[in-house]
Amino acid sequence: MKTKMKKIVLLFCICGFLISCQDDDWDIPRDENGNAVLTDVSSTSTTGISTLDDAFTVTALLPNAKAGDEMIVECLQLQYFPEGGNDQLLPLEGTQKTVNVGNDLKVTVSYSREEANLNEVGDYVTVTFAGKRDAAMQKIEMVPATRVSKPKVGNRDVDIMRTDETAYFHVTVEPKSEDYSGELIVKRKNGRGEEWKDVEGSPFSGEQPFLVPIKGTDFEVGKDTMYYSFSASQNSYTDEIETSVIVRDPYFFLKKSNTLTLGSGINLLVNQKVAENDENAMLVLSDDFMLKGGSSWLSKGYSIKFVSSTALMYSINNSNDAIAAFEEGTKTKAANPASGEGVYIFKAETGPNPEDIFYGMISITQVIPGSSVAFEYRIGNMFAHLEVIE
Repeated sequence: MKTKMKKIVLLFCICGFLISCQDDDWDIPRDENGNAVLTDVSSTSTTGISTLDDAFTVTALLPNAKAGDEMIVECLQLQYFPEGGNDQLLPLEGTQKTVNVGNDLKVTVSYSREEANLNEVGDYVTVTFAGKRDAAMQKIEMVPATRVSKPKVGNRDVDIMRTDETAYFHVTVEPKSEDYSGELIVKRKNGRGEEWKDVEGSPFSGEQPFLVPIKGTDFEVGKDTMYYSFSASQNSYTDEIETSVIVRDPYFFLKKSNTLTLGSGINLLVNQKVAENDENAMLVLSDDFMLKGGSSWLSKGYSIKFVSSTALMYSINNSNDAIAAFEEGTKTKAANPASGEGVYIFKAETGPNPEDIFYGMISITQVIPGSSVAFEYRIGNMFAHLEVIE
């Protein structure tokens, strides 16, 4: 019943508006029956405002207005409304302005952050345009000018490991009104109660994103959390963002799954099936039902060896422990998928450099004797591997 009454009230309001329009001398477009016609919907665009900007601009396109029409513009903001006992969007004192519609049916208005009472991230106002023939509104919310990514290697997010390999925060500073030409100051501390220290390379300047280094050896033994502060300044304003990173023990980055049938192979780096004699067949299921390196792949001087392991070690996924177990274990050039717990540590070598050595683990999930082997595997124990594994 309440919904029905609301619809009736709304209908009367619309009818009243149309009747009042007919009695006025406003030049409103009408159809053949004399009814008011709205030709199009108004729209707005804005520069927006960030924590490093002093002002913002809003432009309204008013297709139902006429050049010269007067528009009343003001900002609404959440304020306490005593009669309602709550916060409501109410006109913000001192923000009402009068502008006239141009020949392009546009009006533009600007407000300083002080006028609009925008002080920190999340503060917002709604800018309203009201005239005889048209109206519009635009929400303006203050956003951070500084954005900080998770630690990355290339464009891939990574967890930081206790190794000396370097990952990078990608930091951008982008005010809305102009390009950023200042510096980025970065500090860190390994524990809440510690003192802030400059990160190597700070302050950063020049081309963006700023690449801020982070590596596992920055963390002290027994301290797993590092706090970072990123500070940028422009137009007498300062934007500061804080974040934290938790270091972890080294791990194998990727977990994949696949199935090999007799005589088929796989490129473990990209989890792609290939023929047994393909030069990228790092692992094959041979005719004698063993897992080993492919013939063409091995002929290039590459090698892959296996050491039997456990399901527990596979699930824990500590690459340091797995590598140590491999180096201490009995190495074979082939692995029997039906033997033991069906878990193997492997070491594949494709060149002389450290990044050419790929450790990993294989866990057999299904064996169909004389036919196929399904398995999961983990691979990638260095950040450098992320350039070639997928």
